[in-house]
Amino acid sequence: MEYNFREIEKKWQKRWVEEKTYQVKEDETKQKYYVLNMFPYPSGAGLHVGHPLGYIASDIYARYKRLQGFNVLNPMGYDAYGLPAEQYAIQTGQHPAITTINNIDRYREQLDKIGFCFDWSREIRTCEPEYYHWTQWAFQKMFNSYYCNDEKQARPIEELIQAFEQIGTNGMNVACGEELSFTAEEWKAKSEKEKQEILMNYRIAYLGETMVNWCAQLGTVLANDEVIDGVSERGGFPVVQKKMRQWCLRVSAYSQRLLDGLDTIDWTDSLKETQRNWIGRSEGAEVQFKVKDSDLEFTIFTTRADTMFGVTFMVLAPESELVAQLTTPEKKDEVNAYLERTKKRTERDRITDRSVTGVFSGSYAINPFTGEAVPIWISDYVLAGYGTGAIMAVPAHDSRDYAFAKHFGLEIRPLVEGCDVSEESFDAKEGIVCNSPRPDVTPYCDLTLNGLTIKEAIEKTKNYVKEHNLGRVKVNYRLRDAIFSRQRYWGEPFPVYYKDGMPYMIDESSLPLELPEVAKFLPTETGEPPLGHATKWAWDTVNKCVVENEKIDNVTVFPLELNTMPGFAGSSAYYLRYMDPHNNKTLVDKKIDEYWRSVDLYVGGTEHATGHLIYSRFWNKFLYDVGVSIVEEPFQKLVNQGMIQGRSNFVYRIKDSNKFVSLNLKDQYDTTPLHVDVNIVSNDILDLEAFKAWRPEFANAEFILEDGKYICGWAVEKMSKSMFNVVNPDMIVEKYGADTLRMYEMFLGPVEQSKPWDTNGIDGVYRFIKKFWSLFYDRNGSYIVTDEPATKEELKSLHKLIKKVTGDIEQFSYNTSVSAFMICVNELFSLKCSKKEILNQLVIVLAPFAPHVCEELWDTLGHADSVCDAKWPAYNEEYLVEDTINYTISFNGKARFNMEFPADETSEAIQSTVLADERSAKWMEGKSVVKVIVVPKKIVNIVIK
Repeated sequence: MEYNFREIEKKWQKRWVEEKTYQVKEDETKQKYYVLNMFPYPSGAGLHVGHPLGYIASDIYARYKRLQGFNVLNPMGYDAYGLPAEQYAIQTGQHPAITTINNIDRYREQLDKIGFCFDWSREIRTCEPEYYHWTQWAFQKMFNSYYCNDEKQARPIEELIQAFEQIGTNGMNVACGEELSFTAEEWKAKSEKEKQEILMNYRIAYLGETMVNWCAQLGTVLANDEVIDGVSERGGFPVVQKKMRQWCLRVSAYSQRLLDGLDTIDWTDSLKETQRNWIGRSEGAEVQFKVKDSDLEFTIFTTRADTMFGVTFMVLAPESELVAQLTTPEKKDEVNAYLERTKKRTERDRITDRSVTGVFSGSYAINPFTGEAVPIWISDYVLAGYGTGAIMAVPAHDSRDYAFAKHFGLEIRPLVEGCDVSEESFDAKEGIVCNSPRPDVTPYCDLTLNGLTIKEAIEKTKNYVKEHNLGRVKVNYRLRDAIFSRQRYWGEPFPVYYKDGMPYMIDESSLPLELPEVAKFLPTETGEPPLGHATKWAWDTVNKCVVENEKIDNVTVFPLELNTMPGFAGSSAYYLRYMDPHNNKTLVDKKIDEYWRSVDLYVGGTEHATGHLIYSRFWNKFLYDVGVSIVEEPFQKLVNQGMIQGRSNFVYRIKDSNKFVSLNLKDQYDTTPLHVDVNIVSNDILDLEAFKAWRPEFANAEFILEDGKYICGWAVEKMSKSMFNVVNPDMIVEKYGADTLRMYEMFLGPVEQSKPWDTNGIDGVYRFIKKFWSLFYDRNGSYIVTDEPATKEELKSLHKLIKKVTGDIEQFSYNTSVSAFMICVNELFSLKCSKKEILNQLVIVLAPFAPHVCEELWDTLGHADSVCDAKWPAYNEEYLVEDTINYTISFNGKARFNMEFPADETSEAIQSTVLADERSAKWMEGKSVVKVIVVPKKIVNIVIK
């Protein structure tokens, strides 16, 4: 029987569906294992060979755990909301739902061809009401919750209301936007609207004024990772900073828990450090600075209160409300011009760009420690959302302050008199390196800090701040609250209506609130989001349903929210929904949640380190607080797959002609390199006729060849349609089969590393599978498997493989596993081994990597069940014990030949045998032996002269 991968793969893909091989149910008799991929956004371009890398890696692991006896959950679905579908709708008028469904169908077709063990009965799509019902439900829970810092958890907002009615804000320690103070009597005297406005300051989901990345052409707010160099990633449209009233989630309240949780999960140190830096915990002091000749004062946060004696200027963030208050009339035009320029820079640009810009406000602040007046500047290296949006600048001890002071000629004052303040003396970590003849003197300090360590000096000055009522000790976090509004159509609707300008939740029993139809997908003429075009988008509070806008009376019928939720809304808790995807009564049944608990292995890209992984961890912790999620951390182990880069090919056109010269002849001509479609190149040899047919302008192309061939140049670049280096996995599957694709992607290199795609090496993997097949069938197609007992050499080869692959899979070192398979099959082929005792276990071990061919051969071996339900074999160390050792025989350190010796042979016997060997005589002829060195189990070196 010939290895016909097309028939084999279609046969088993069909049978897996018919027999529901990959459907899984909760089974208390088995230990569970939950494998999850970061689910894809289905783009119109479909998959290229880089996309399945993580899916294949996790699929191998899922199959391996099933073979070990685990009950494995391996679901898949689609992050189906997003800008691309909406932009396409704007351009063509086609509804985003149609585009999304078409793209999903294309993805599913491609995924099925590769043979993944996904349980498709659990498929979810974030754009379906049955799914976003629970996103809306979670949002309502957040709206109706506040965060108690004492209990370190979310609590019902009703508890906070009761506390306000009894004691006001007295003794409150809760997360909030700003610290308010009122008595119980003052609370009771407030109107309903006033109470709602106050509660907004405490809700976990709240409306707040925030700076956003606003893209006018797209008509929406963009996340930082959707903005590149001041323009939108999609479309390249200008993006400016703008203050807007937006829905936000109080992620910052969970900062410490997000930090603490990192110590409980199996993630890489680099990823944990990225998250720690993003959360950014700082212990320090908040200190009040008064404005000179004014009643105004403002607060700064510093982690180094001991350096306050070196303050020479203050800096405000451009967005700070203080800017307008502190800008003097003569500086107004200059300041306004600067503010306009900074609007075009995103927060990320401002963090990463080290260029120095700023403007003087015209006002001065009084240093509470020294009584000195210092100038107040405005600069975009200070961010409004971190700390208080104002800083004290100590240029002698901070690199950015130092650069700013040098640029604008401001004073740089070391804390010790007589220190050099030149650039040569500045160290980015230590600040000014003191070379004073009197380093014990601190003339600007009223406190005695001499002789103290930095830590001791910080503690002493913090205590001074408290004792003299100059401020308070505080812990700050860099992590911001998440902006949760998008001015788009294609997204989850907010279950919110507005009464007297304040938001209220629709009844939970009325969820889901479904996305309405609109005539246009653009913002309205008056600047409202696209949902402003909906004619039936009002909430009837009596009948609890959506009604026509014309029925709005603001008595019982009210307008609904026009914004939609952002993309991360649907992806923040989807792992929970996979556990119980068809439950229409709750997000996940308690018993089912208790069984699956959390994701044991999560696979996805590093680009989600500070977005999705922060938001989903926050979301899960909130659901844990309200009793939905069983565990605090959703993803116990995380593996980041690397990127498969494209291997681009080039042709070289002679300038001002339609003639192309081969690579090694190009230097003889004046040429221009052009990207060429890699799909018409094989092993860097161009298919000339395919090239002529590729584009009309090349139909009459002429070629200067070398040895009758056109050799293309190549380079490793990002896989992109513009570089014509996108490789469609369908083409690889059609030509070589899915098993070859799966194994080749793993063979390219370690899962976590980026590596180039190079089709040139795929033939080797294809030949390996054919050789593996030949252990079962001879060249005539005859079945040759026997029941003869295995030899010692055959068992050694097999068990060496089992040990290697078992260890490799646990470490995700799949590339070395593929090498081990090739070595083992070559050894068995040389031994002419076609014994069932060996092949049974070999098929099981290879099955996670190449499931189609292994299912076929498992069936051929006479097994009634799927190879998926076999038992992973254990290796036997007895078979791995070496009977003989191969020694390298060297003369004066140069290897000359090899000899086999029994493993237990003595050094004396080895020495005697080597010296007596006729091959040694050749190298010792006419010379005397000085000494013989035997390195056990490695080499014998004979020193001669």
